[in-house]
This record gives sequence, C-alpha cells and structure tokens, in this order.
Amino acid sequence: MRWTMIRSGKVLRGLVSLRCRAPVRHSASGQAWVTPRGFDTGIKTFNSLSKEKEALILAREGTATWYSCGPTVYDHAHLGHACSYVRFDILQRILTRVFGITVIHAMVITDIDDKIIQRSWEENVSPAAVARLYEEEFKRDMLSLKVVPPAVYLRVTENVHHIVAFIEGIIRNGHAYATKEGDVYFDVASIGERYGKFVGAVGSHGEPGSSNKRDSRDFALWKRSKPQEPHWESPWGRGRPGWHIECSTVASHMFGSQLDIHSGGIDLAFPHHENEIAQSEAFHQCGQWANYFLHSGHLHLKGSAEKMSKSLKNYITIKDFLQSYSAEEFRMFCLSIKYRSAVDYSDSSMLEARTSLETICTFLSAAQAYMRGQFHCPPVQEALLWQSLAEAKSNVRTALADDFDTPRAVGALMNLVYDGNRQLQPVSTAEGGVRSPAVFGATVTYIRDVLDVFGIDPLHSKEAEALASGGNLQAVVEQLAHFRSEVRAFALARPDNKPGVYPDRVPLLKACDTLRKDLVPLGVVIKDRGASSTWEMKQSPRDQKDHADGQQT
Repeated sequence: MRWTMIRSGKVLRGLVSLRCRAPVRHSASGQAWVTPRGFDTGIKTFNSLSKEKEALILAREGTATWYSCGPTVYDHAHLGHACSYVRFDILQRILTRVFGITVIHAMVITDIDDKIIQRSWEENVSPAAVARLYEEEFKRDMLSLKVVPPAVYLRVTENVHHIVAFIEGIIRNGHAYATKEGDVYFDVASIGERYGKFVGAVGSHGEPGSSNKRDSRDFALWKRSKPQEPHWESPWGRGRPGWHIECSTVASHMFGSQLDIHSGGIDLAFPHHENEIAQSEAFHQCGQWANYFLHSGHLHLKGSAEKMSKSLKNYITIKDFLQSYSAEEFRMFCLSIKYRSAVDYSDSSMLEARTSLETICTFLSAAQAYMRGQFHCPPVQEALLWQSLAEAKSNVRTALADDFDTPRAVGALMNLVYDGNRQLQPVSTAEGGVRSPAVFGATVTYIRDVLDVFGIDPLHSKEAEALASGGNLQAVVEQLAHFRSEVRAFALARPDNKPGVYPDRVPLLKACDTLRKDLVPLGVVIKDRGASSTWEMKQSPRDQKDHADGQQT
C-alpha cells in the first residue's frame, strides 16, 4: 500500500480497515485478553495486557478513543513527566498524520490529593489555589514542548458527583462495601482471578487503609474526610474520592463501557491501572474494558538506577531544561529510544540528539542552496536519489507500523540524508551540465513532512528564533553574503586555468575569511563550498546567555 503523508488534517486515502474476529490471548500472568472486534489499522503495538505485540484494532473505523492519566498538580512538572507525555504525543501524531486515525484524547487532572492538601498547608493557601497554579504551569510546559493538548482536560473536583454515582454502581453490582467509619473499599476477592493483570509490573503491595478492610488488597474508592480537609457529601458521609476511581469514572463518562487505548508510565501499571480495570469492569459488568494498555519506560539520570521523581529529589524541571535545550532537541532525544524502553538522560545524550538534528538541518540548507543554484557540485546520480527516497518512505512507514518504532524510522531518515549529502560534494567552479533540483525538492519536502509528524519544525528551532527576531536583518545578511561571494569568486578566478591565486588578490581572500570568522559570534555562519558560498543564522553565544538569564529572572 502506498504511503501518503497526511497534511492539514486530510484523511489518509487508500487505507483499508478490516473487520476482525476475536481470538483469546493469555498474558504471562494467565489473564485472558480477547482480540477486539472492529477495524484493523495495519499497526502492531505492544499491549501490556497480553505482554505481546498485537494488531491494533479499533471499535470505530478511523477513530481511536484514548485516555491518559494526567498530572497530580501540587508541584512543578519535571523531565520524567515530559518524556512520557512527549512520547505519547508522538504516537498520537503518528496515528493521526500517518495512518489517518482521529484520536479522541481525554486526560484527567488530579486536583485533589493528599500531596495537594499538604502543599496548601505549607503555603497557607487553599488546595484549589495550589492545584490551579500548577495545572496552568503544567499546560504551559506541555505547550512549550509542543505537546498537542487533549480534546478535553477533566478535573477530578468537577466530577465528584459522577464519581459518587460510579461507586454506587460498583456497590450495587456486589463489588464494593462501606465501612462503619465512612470509607468505601473495592472488594478484590469478589472478582476472583480477574485481578492481577499487571501484578509484578513494578511490585504488588496492597494499599494501607482501615483495619476494617476485608482483604489487604482492597483499595479505597471513597475516603472519609479528616479535619481541615476538603470534602464532598455522599451516601457514606463527608469525604473525597480515592485515587484510582477518578480515572475509571472520567474515562467512562467520556467513552462509556469500552475504551480503545489507555496510556501512562510503567510505574502506574500496578496498582493504579490494575485497579482502574477492576473498578471499570465491575461497574460496566464487562469482560474487557480497555483493549490496549501502552506503557512508557522510566527516565533515569544516567548512572542512576532510580527513576526521575519528585519524591527522590533527583529531577530537572521542564522550565530549567528549556534554558539549555530546545523542544525540538528533546523530541529528537525521545525519538531515538523506543517509547516503552527506559531512558538514560545526560547532557551527552542531549548533545547527540542536537547533533542529529543539526545534521538534518545542514542537509536541508545545502539542498535548498543547490536548488537555488548557489551550490555547485558534479552531476548527481538522480536515479539513485529517487530510489533512496522511495526506500526511505517504505522503511519509515514499516517502522512506524511496527509498535511505533521511531528509532528505526529516524535511522531511515538519516540514511536518506546521508545519501543526499554524498551527492552534494562542492567543486571550486561550476561545470554546467545537467542539474537535478526536483529530486532534492522532493527529498526536502518529505523530510520536513516526517519531522512535522514528529512535532519537529527546523524552521522554529532556536536558530530560527534568532533569525526571526532580527526583522530585516536576514535581507541585510543576504546582501552582505552575496557581496562577499562575488569578491571571493573574483579572487579565486584565473582565466589561464593555472593553479593558485594571483598574489595581488590574496588580501581579498584574507579579508573574506576574516569577515566569515567575525560574523560567527554574531550568529551568522557562512560556509564556503568551492567557488560558491551558503549562509545560515544561528543563535549567537551572547544571545544564548541573554536568553538563559531572561529565563531565570
């Protein structure tokens, strides 16, 4: 099937979805997983429920329902959060832009929690004030990382009445009980062996709670209020929701009794996602509530076995990170590792991502210079470039259809860049002959399209921000670089075709070299390519310092 990149929200044409049967799979824990009935997307994805790669089959053709656990808003978001949200943002972009699937994404904001209450006491403000402050900061952080917002954010505090009704339904179905103190617990024993799909993912300890729990595994659906805590009225007295029930309720409120995809960090698999499944299937009295669970790996500081987390005090805030690196560079970093693998973060790994992105941008600049006639090289092997482009398209699509294998897709893109660079070998003089701008135009367009799918726009990197801030500076530099190129070409020219430079023209070459070097600290990089030259604007070291200082004030 030919791959057509989707642009401007257009639907991928020619993609055929097939109705599927429903065989039963068994996970490593012995829990049954049933292949959904619906429409095959042509994608294979690793499903934490079956512990295998499975065909991604959606209930509705061309549409995926997707629920994700949002933040508990009591503090700054850090790079561990960013890594998970950016990775799943990339997956959703791939589904939408490559495979033509409309993703309906809902995310909960946990705006009432023990940590929020504790923070409010420390700062002598209301829990609502703490939650709103860090909720808005989280949303700004996500926008700064170019994460597409969900279709809807849903706050826990605005859905307590739905949560109460959801708990009543679970009690009515015989899977929960209230204690005399006013707590409500889920009765794990009531669902027998159906509990335990994710046991062993990151541990299988029970939750602390009332001594009146029937089983140590039972978990709170409703918690009675303590003095000076926010509370809501309920049939069991004043209290507030437990942690897990909020997600089951909000997801069910949005999508009903069936959900295509649920995502989150691997640390949420147990007990959070385990308990979500138990609650939801008990309420809906269904055998399989969410069809696919996608879990992202932890982000570690290189050399540390511990995940990045607030409790361990080993985190880097998103705001601090963006003082040193761009959103594009972070996305390139995330693309280099499979979304479900653990990530080792370090400055060296970020510099590798920066170098990869610069390699792509440098090729795009050289290819555009070639198309404008400003870059002279021997006749290119056009047929080989067209073949390389076709192979890249096929390999990228194949990789993305195989559990969203972004490292392999980026590798295919880098191979295309390498093949293009091999053809762009500068020569000192223009040789005339056949030129092949069309194949470079197609290659540049395709690379930009794929980067756009991944949320990377080389035109909006730090270098481009510096260029845009210069107003008419670009036109001035264009004229200066053109004048320098003319002077340099005159200095190098020898009508007698003898090697070397006329002695009286050596000072001109030295002046050209001096100008090139003097412009670098000002953010203008001129590259001499044989007898011709190209230029680009980058953020100068001084501007980088000013930018960092401005972020800190």
